[in-house]
Amino acid sequence: MENSLREAAIAHAPFFVTAPGDTDALFVGVVWFVILAVFLIGAFYLNIHALPERLAHHANHTQIQLIGVLTLLALFTHNNVFWVAALVLAVIRFPDFISPIQAIANALMAMAQAKGATISPGGATQNPTPNPSPATAHGTTDVKPADGAGNPDPSSGDARQENPKDV
Repeated sequence: MENSLREAAIAHAPFFVTAPGDTDALFVGVVWFVILAVFLIGAFYLNIHALPERLAHHANHTQIQLIGVLTLLALFTHNNVFWVAALVLAVIRFPDFISPIQAIANALMAMAQAKGATISPGGATQNPTPNPSPATAHGTTDVKPADGAGNPDPSSGDARQENPKDV
């Protein structure tokens, strides 16, 4: 009677109950499903996580490096504020303040070079004309003659002629 009862119980057992020594098909199926689900959910998470960086890359955004750093910080710290900040930076287009200022600086540099001044990389203006001589620095432009009578002495070679460009 015990054998017939056991045979009847096995015949009415659900499909996931396996006989001793057989492979548990439901366990194998669940293991594969969990492994596949973990990989798919991880890929979906990383795909969503990289969304701000992809948006910035497709829009040729100027702050793409900042957005990339913020997304990495959000990934490693699990702090969603960094991800939201990266998404906001990627979506919002900020006005370009640098180009007009750079154009003004280039125009001023061209004007300074047209006047003859050279501009060093630090921005300091250097005048190409030499420092004025002590005689011209005080407003006197004529040279004192060597003989004291008002006539320059041509033999001494001390008489200097002022160049009109230097004044």
